[in-house]
Amino acid sequence: MPLKTNQWLDWEPNARLSALPTVATEVHRSGMRNFAAGVSIITSRHDGLSAGLTATAVCSVTADPPRLVVFVNKGVLATDLIIKSGALCANLLSGEQEDVARAFAGMVPGVRGEDRFGYGRWSELLTGAPVLENALVSFDCRVTNVYDESTHQAFLCEVLATQQRKEGDALIYLNGAFHAIPLCDKN
Repeated sequence: MPLKTNQWLDWEPNARLSALPTVATEVHRSGMRNFAAGVSIITSRHDGLSAGLTATAVCSVTADPPRLVVFVNKGVLATDLIIKSGALCANLLSGEQEDVARAFAGMVPGVRGEDRFGYGRWSELLTGAPVLENALVSFDCRVTNVYDESTHQAFLCEVLATQQRKEGDALIYLNGAFHAIPLCDKN
């Protein structure tokens, strides 16, 4: 597939820094265990097939236009469905949805593929991607760009619709475990 880019083609990395080795994978993983991150279920649907996964690599890019970037491992079915459908939903989990996070992370024995959607209640908004009811917020998105990033695809998305709760704890992942943390008062 031909690649298009909006990368700065005339920019050059710092040559001295480029010559330095990166940290070992296990050192990086150990450090990242201290990076508290919100837990999301990334979902997509194409030709009647639904897939999803638990992810922490979801980030706001801009508010105007409303954009997110979502990183998904190339080896999972959801990647293929996102590419084919051009759509995904990033469902940010609430504190009481750890069971959903575990199911979509492959941590529940015997639960694979579409059986994961037996955890939680699901609907859809505009794109057809599955939307988790009672998530803190769900971002229903169209994919505008796909970037090849090592073991993952980076999906740059524009948010077409959201569904948001008014209250609830947030589910985060920190130091190899899920934790519910209270949301701050919005006042």
